[in-house]
Amino acid sequence: MTMEKDLVPASAHSAPWVFAAGGAVGVLGGMIGLGGAEFRLPLLIGLFGFTALSAVILNKAMSLVVVLVALPARFAAVPPSEVFGHWPVALNLLAGSLLGAWVGASWAVRMRSATLYRVLAALMVLMAAALVATHSTALGALDPPVWAQVPGGVVSGFGIGVVAAIMGVAGGELLIPTIALLFAVDVKAAGSLSLLVSLPTMLVAFARYSRDGGFAVLGAHVRFAVTMIGGSVAGAAVGGLLLGVVPDLLLVPALAVVLLVSAVKVGRHG
Repeated sequence: MTMEKDLVPASAHSAPWVFAAGGAVGVLGGMIGLGGAEFRLPLLIGLFGFTALSAVILNKAMSLVVVLVALPARFAAVPPSEVFGHWPVALNLLAGSLLGAWVGASWAVRMRSATLYRVLAALMVLMAAALVATHSTALGALDPPVWAQVPGGVVSGFGIGVVAAIMGVAGGELLIPTIALLFAVDVKAAGSLSLLVSLPTMLVAFARYSRDGGFAVLGAHVRFAVTMIGGSVAGAAVGGLLLGVVPDLLLVPALAVVLLVSAVKVGRHG
């Protein structure tokens, strides 16, 4: 893999500006109960000038920290016993997502830069659709038989692992509805369970990226990453307090439009 030089070095941006950008992402994610990494990715590319692969790796690192912070916070709302009681569901999804993360990261490092921009744009459209579907419809369980549920979980996990690795996100936008629909788990518990699946899945993607020297971007921009993570965590706390203040009927379509506009802009980079 050859890492392209970033168009705009992160050092050119002041810490308050980077913190504010991370905070905005955190607020958006907190208001809909997600990490917000799908909104961070287009900022890394369009605003801060990172190339596609550098942005993905930075986004993955920040998503990992946000998940580590969010998991104990979620346990305050959903008891660990309730979450770990669904361990067969987590194992079922991990059977596919771990392989998917490795495959997705392998594809990302091998893609031509122009192709990766277009793939990221297409996946942003997918995330916009998942956002609208998840927050505008009641997630009733599909209740498939076990013989279909288990392979369905593996296949779903694989696809989610691929998407999460390529975009550098935790994948909660796709994991939560999958867990609720396929395994009939309550949405709140599904949110916590998705973090348990995301954590090892992201670590596998990290391991694959490290094989090709992909972590060089983290070493070069560690101060940038730490500052944006701080903003994201603070923003997520504020967004959580604002949860329900803006009706989903207005918030979700607005955020979907943000993702679609970002998809167009990222696609043009290709």
